[in-house]
Amino acid sequence: MSIPTIDQIRKAPKVLLHDHLDGGLRPATVVDLAAEQGYDRLPTTDPQELAAWFVAAAPRRDLVRYLEGFAYTVGVMQSGEALERVAEECVEDLASDGVVYAEVRFAPELHTERGLTLEEVVESVLAGFDRAMKRSATQGRPIVVRALLTAMRTAARSREIAELAVSYRDAGVAGFDVAGPEAGYPPTDHLDAFHLVQRENFHATLHAGEAFGLPSIWQAIQWCNAERLGHGVRIVDDIVVADDGGVSLGRLAAYVRDRRIPLEMCPTSNVHTGAVPSLGEHPIGLLRRLHFRVTVNTDNRLMSGITLSSELAGLVETFGWSWRDINWITINAMKSAFYPFDDRLALIEGRIKPGFAALDPDAGTAAARDQSGTYAPAADERLIY
Repeated sequence: MSIPTIDQIRKAPKVLLHDHLDGGLRPATVVDLAAEQGYDRLPTTDPQELAAWFVAAAPRRDLVRYLEGFAYTVGVMQSGEALERVAEECVEDLASDGVVYAEVRFAPELHTERGLTLEEVVESVLAGFDRAMKRSATQGRPIVVRALLTAMRTAARSREIAELAVSYRDAGVAGFDVAGPEAGYPPTDHLDAFHLVQRENFHATLHAGEAFGLPSIWQAIQWCNAERLGHGVRIVDDIVVADDGGVSLGRLAAYVRDRRIPLEMCPTSNVHTGAVPSLGEHPIGLLRRLHFRVTVNTDNRLMSGITLSSELAGLVETFGWSWRDINWITINAMKSAFYPFDDRLALIEGRIKPGFAALDPDAGTAAARDQSGTYAPAADERLIY
């Protein structure tokens, strides 16, 4: 069995569902924008030193402290021009990493300090996405990038942001999200917003089960009707692994698996925020074996010093994952995207399956192909996504 290398993984057609726009800036761009806007609070104006500062500051083992670094990135994202540039470069960086579909989230309310309206914030980001997607297509690296609008748990604007997301649903906004510190700010504080999204037949994900436990996940699903769980790592608290290897699922864990509720897992970020002690102790390995609807994501590429390719390569090294695992994870993500069914199917059949078939040396074997000759999962996984 071939072990995927990071260079090979970079060529694979990947899907990203959990990535923060303000957590993925290029260090040089942070420095440039700070100079242009007269922002003088950066810890250093040397791009390499700044990149190292963010990565060194990330492993704080505490979500609240981890989020402190965003003061610098958000601080330089307060003009339409800055937002467009950051959005463009985000698309370019993801396309360079082999991502073919991404949902990138941001909180419009954080970018109004210098007078931008919420609408201007959204339109600037969408304009940057659109311009970069067109350019990437002409360069032979087509990518679809859609936005998720995030409301902050610590504020009282979630309904307003939900209405904003719905109003831009046909312009590139894929759904609604709530983020920020979980402890003391339960999902049920934002029921009005989530019920609005539900009534509008729109999409919602929700940061839950990252720094807080099972009650956050339960509320996200049962009260807020979240279609996906942002992180969801604490679902492992409802799973018991016996000494003999036997596994018992609690009722919430069983419900999440039975209903195929997608988990937007961000392993390196979870280590940095203290949600798990180490990558080797991350429950993603167990959850993958148990066939939960697991997806792999970056969360904050700048703060964690990662790409989606490096994140997957780390899981290959840590858990012994093969091409089949990465393919399974990728199709999980594409099936879970807030994107029309026909378009999801077109990407799976037209780009993802052929892309993996070209990279996996074992793809020519009978075990890796279905009756039509198309790259397919193993027999015991064909219907388990």
